[in-house]
Amino acid sequence: MGKLNVGIIGYGWVATAHITAIQAGNGAQVTAIYSSRKLDDAELSTKWGGDITSYTDLDALLANKDIDAVSICSYTYQHVDHAVKAAKAGKHIILEKPMALSWADCQAIEAAVKEANVKFCICFECRYSNQFISTKAILDQGLIGDLHYAEVDYLHGIGPWYGQFEWNAKKGGGGSSLLTAGCHALDSLLMFMGTDVEEVTSYDTKSKSPIFTPYEYTTTSVTILKFKSGKIAKCAASVDCLQPYYFHTHLFGSEGSILDNKIHSEKLKSDKHKWSEMSMSMLDSGDVADHPYQLQFDTFFESIQNNTEMPLTGLKEAIKTHEIIFAADQSAATGKSVKL
Repeated sequence: MGKLNVGIIGYGWVATAHITAIQAGNGAQVTAIYSSRKLDDAELSTKWGGDITSYTDLDALLANKDIDAVSICSYTYQHVDHAVKAAKAGKHIILEKPMALSWADCQAIEAAVKEANVKFCICFECRYSNQFISTKAILDQGLIGDLHYAEVDYLHGIGPWYGQFEWNAKKGGGGSSLLTAGCHALDSLLMFMGTDVEEVTSYDTKSKSPIFTPYEYTTTSVTILKFKSGKIAKCAASVDCLQPYYFHTHLFGSEGSILDNKIHSEKLKSDKHKWSEMSMSMLDSGDVADHPYQLQFDTFFESIQNNTEMPLTGLKEAIKTHEIIFAADQSAATGKSVKL
């Protein structure tokens, strides 16, 4: 089978990273782009390579039987409509995070994908980063024993200097600090700790800095997770911090700990007085151009070609992570713990 043909839905900042990753791989090629504004086909084809047709009518793009899959890069509030339409049209789906702005919309997407029996990939691409692939391998080797506590935090000041600030600051655009950005941290935490979460408790607050006044939702939250296994974990999500980007990762095990790119392992007879540093490509940027989409997308296209489940970032993972996110936001809004 030759390369899959991919249509891009929404031609903004994140779409440029998706197109770059797809065109750099061997499994697929971008042949169509939908945008609400008129685009020039010749200009698109020259910029991205290949033969690209632009559409201002989404239904027309989805009716094109030559398109095998779509990459949905539209505004979050459009995700449910675009994903459901794509599934009904029989297209395999890459969906940017977050999945949707409500749990009901996430469930509607899940139902449409299952009904159409199409493949699905959520853009929790941090799972495919060198840092987290390496971290997971260390855990699987048992080098720090059994985890009992973890902290994974997303700390990224998203102010007026950020291209998506205007729409992302709206409740109907970003939703919450945990949903719009901290979802990466919570999702990564679940990859390390498992998904048997039985209860979440969340609190939120907001910076007094006038820089972040336009936000229509609280911009810092901290969520405590209790697992059926007895483990506990903490996930902070702050988009109003004035500091360099930091994806804080601290995992505590029965035989040692991992702190970002540093390890202490009793099994390896580590020096108790200093950390051992590991060579990793760190998650140190919020720019989508720096995100590990290519490995994730290559894996997705292989799953389509081989008719296998998408590993790490498929529908099952997307639904579980979002279920916990919306439970956390409910807890912060009501001041009560939420049982799953």
